[in-house]
Amino acid sequence: MNDQTLIMRILVNDDQHAFTTLVRSYQQPIRQFLCRLTQGNRTLADDLAQHVFIAAYDKLATFRAEANFSTWLHSIAYRAFLNEMRKAHYQQEAELTDQTLSQPTYTNAENEILVEQLMTKLSFSERTCMTLAFSAGMSHQEIATITDFPLGTVKSHINRGKQKLTGWLNESQTGSTK
Repeated sequence: MNDQTLIMRILVNDDQHAFTTLVRSYQQPIRQFLCRLTQGNRTLADDLAQHVFIAAYDKLATFRAEANFSTWLHSIAYRAFLNEMRKAHYQQEAELTDQTLSQPTYTNAENEILVEQLMTKLSFSERTCMTLAFSAGMSHQEIATITDFPLGTVKSHINRGKQKLTGWLNESQTGSTK
């Protein structure tokens, strides 16, 4: 059953089984996204994910069918993370320190760990855009919608992030240190 059908069943019939199906479909991607944003804090990511699905259920009537449900849900997750950072007074720290992201193109476990570590060196904005693009597989337009960044800024963050990661990976492979 597709997302639109499930959403209609929830809105029209208050179908809890349909909502459970949606949660099961998106739980893992949302938890992974939040785990990266929280720099591996799985407990916080799980708490935020729970809040995301509660908020999604409460706001489901505001979902516009022309949008992608995944984009809408990631947008709620991103806002929940930002709200948590503001509430915890860690917003400035979150922008200075960085999250992790493993790119699916790396299959070697050591390279995945290295990429995860190097992702923490990116700016908060670069890391967020890279996570949404490569982990969540979102388009630049979807990322712009979620983050409220202009489309050109999203593209710049992704390109700059890729350039930095490539440079750092080359340094690590040649043994250079800076």
